Amino acid sequence: MQSSPVRVEGVVVQGHHVASQASEHYPRGTIEMQLPFFRERGLDLSPYYQGTINILIEPHTFSMKYPQFTFFNVHWTDAHPPEHFSFSSCRLEYAGQLFKAWIYYPHPETKKRHFQNPSLVEVIAKHIPGLQYADTVILEVNQDEVEIDFSGCIQSGGEQ
Repeated sequence: MQSSPVRVEGVVVQGHHVASQASEHYPRGTIEMQLPFFRERGLDLSPYYQGTINILIEPHTFSMKYPQFTFFNVHWTDAHPPEHFSFSSCRLEYAGQLFKAWIYYPHPETKKRHFQNPSLVEVIAKHIPGLQYADTVILEVNQDEVEIDFSGCIQSGGEQ
C-alpha cells in the first residue's frame, strides 16, 4: 500500500457460496474456475484460499476508484456472458493479526446472477485460523484505489 491506509470495521457474513463450492451452474467454485484467467492477465491468486470472505461494512459503502488490476470481458464460463473484475490489495486484521489479502470486485454491471450489496466487500485471503461468521474484522484499504464512504459518520481509529 503506497498511500495512507483507511481502516473500516466490518462483520464476516455468509455469501452466496458459489465462490468456494460447486453449484448448479458451476462444476467447481467460481474462484477456482476464474484463477487461470486472472493468472494469464498478471494476477496469481493461487496461494490464496479459493473462496471469498464476505465483510459487511454497514452503514458504510465502498467503491473501486483506481484498482491495481482490472480485467475486462473475462469469459470464464459458458453459464453467462463475460464479466469485468477489479482487484486491490488490502489487509485484514483479525484477532490482533494482519493478513495480506485482495479485494475481489466482480463489476455489478456484468455480474447478472447475484445482487451485490454496496456495503459488502469480498476479500480473497489465505486461510485465517478461527475466522467465522459474525466475527468482527478491520479492513485496511489503499485510499488511492478504494473509497470508503463514511457519510455522516466519524471515522475512528485514524491512520496506522
